[in-house]
Amino acid sequence: MQLRETFIVDTFAEAFRMWYARLIVTALDEEALADAVREVTGYASSVIACDVEAGLEQSLAPADTPDGRVGAAVMFFGYSADALSKAVPSRIGQCVMTCPTTAAYDGLPTAETRIALGNHLRFFGDGFQKSKRIGQRRFWRIPVMDGEFVVEATAGAAKGIGGGSLIIEARTQLAALLSARRAAAAVAQLAGVIAPFPGGLVRSGSKVGSRYKALRASTNDAWCPTLRGRVDSELHPETECAYELVFDGVDEQAIRSAMHYAAHAAAGSDILRLSAANFGGNLGKFQFHLREVVEIERA
Repeated sequence: MQLRETFIVDTFAEAFRMWYARLIVTALDEEALADAVREVTGYASSVIACDVEAGLEQSLAPADTPDGRVGAAVMFFGYSADALSKAVPSRIGQCVMTCPTTAAYDGLPTAETRIALGNHLRFFGDGFQKSKRIGQRRFWRIPVMDGEFVVEATAGAAKGIGGGSLIIEARTQLAALLSARRAAAAVAQLAGVIAPFPGGLVRSGSKVGSRYKALRASTNDAWCPTLRGRVDSELHPETECAYELVFDGVDEQAIRSAMHYAAHAAAGSDILRLSAANFGGNLGKFQFHLREVVEIERA
């Protein structure tokens, strides 16, 4: 199967169940908002070693935020709701509450599973914190040096999917990089999905396990150009560089959409093949067949 000049490998991305939380962060202006989003999504590329996988889902206009200020929807993915209950309050407390003018609200108010957010952070107020209820939603007002930090009492957690994948093989590093950036930019326009690695791109694709017992994962040697001839390579003979994009989404349709739009943006001159990462169906129960998702349009 061809997509313009690029061959689509007959393979699938193997994804697995994750849980996610969605928070709405607001601020007085775009600069403060950008600072908060950058901090709260830092060190959150892979749950192999990070507490969560996190990223900006979408920017929000003042008309679409709870307090009428500029905002952003940020998503956090973990292996369980319990993992989110530890990581999310910590990140909001350390990275958003510390940022000037910000507030944090729940982005999944109808989710049945709840994790503590403001109910945990309120203790920083040292007894001076105040509770506020609007309708069925409860907030905490925590005194800080520029006024008050407003934070929702709890945040919703729901089942999502992690591990959607697209691997780009190119004749040169520059061609691969530009292609991967096009793909990441296309996914950034979609709701309900994030690409948590730096700039949305992965240069250090991983495989399950390692020859070193202490490691859960190690370099995916089959996709490393410098190891061609030493290992069973998955690369096209002319490939000099490969980049991967990994997607976390709210459901299967979100992952399909991400892979679809990423593939269509990535294909082009000097892009030899598009593939996906899987482990023979042993890692996760969700399989997204690349040729199928390339052909179907987002519902």
